[in-house]
Amino acid sequence: MELRQLRAVLAIADHGSFTAAADALDTVQSNISAHIARLEKELDVALVDRATGQLTPAGQVVVEHARQVVSDLTGLVSDLAALEDRVVGTVRVGLIGTTARWLVPWLFQAASKRWPLLRPIYTEGTSSSLEADVIAGELDIAIINLPSSSADLVTAPMFEEDLVIVVPVGHELTNNSEISLRDLGNIPLLLPALGTAFRNELDHRAQKLNATILSKADVNSIRLIASLTLAGCGPSILPATAVPSYLKDRWAIVKISDLAPRQVGVARKKLATQSPAIAAVLQLLEEALTDGEVIPPGIVVSTRGPITLQGGQRTKTRNGEDDRLPPE
Repeated sequence: MELRQLRAVLAIADHGSFTAAADALDTVQSNISAHIARLEKELDVALVDRATGQLTPAGQVVVEHARQVVSDLTGLVSDLAALEDRVVGTVRVGLIGTTARWLVPWLFQAASKRWPLLRPIYTEGTSSSLEADVIAGELDIAIINLPSSSADLVTAPMFEEDLVIVVPVGHELTNNSEISLRDLGNIPLLLPALGTAFRNELDHRAQKLNATILSKADVNSIRLIASLTLAGCGPSILPATAVPSYLKDRWAIVKISDLAPRQVGVARKKLATQSPAIAAVLQLLEEALTDGEVIPPGIVVSTRGPITLQGGQRTKTRNGEDDRLPPE
């Protein structure tokens, strides 16, 4: 069994076909086919259904182990480099969209300057999809909404983020620095789709306050809601960082006092090896949270010390409630 054979089956799993796998590995399809055929012969089992191009159940098992093998090899190279005070290796980092918008540019520049041999790969997704990718070994760490319900992850809090109403500058709501859900009763909003965790939370809070929330349109994506709002389609309730800093002269954000802030933190797979390269990225995250120029308005840092990934702990919001905003 050779490492290139394992990389071939991983490429098929990640890209969906022999042709796409060949493109990803910068080779030809016949090489991918040969690697898979040799691996199948050695293991005496079919790994790919040739009729559909999809992995067989046996192929899925091989992929799970292959990811760990490749991860361990990457960690080996990273550990050896660390003996010479060098940080080398690839770290696959997932982030929820609104956080990625302001954090990734800082991480990109800091990593390039500090550790030129470190290669972070950034992936954007929802909390649920990022959690699944970390558990599957497709991501090393992920920045997600907390708390996580998965027993397979360990997490650490990073910051809390206010929930705000986003309206054009000069809108009547901008006369206040903070408003209640009751103040939104006659304003049609772009809202999360019915049945989503975010919408359920908004409706639950409104019901408790005897307030009314009017829907102008229901949208099943926070990023899409933000894009529609910033395109002038209507105001919405969003995390504070949904409005990029370069648009703050056109759009105002007003905190909603009735909504508890969401908590954002970093997660990794329980018992997974933490290589020097991953430790380096965690260190950069710590430094980003102490940089007053990078932290957007509406965010309160949860910790000023090292980001320690420990499981089994639930943390409190600013007002002491253990009541989190639904995941992005």
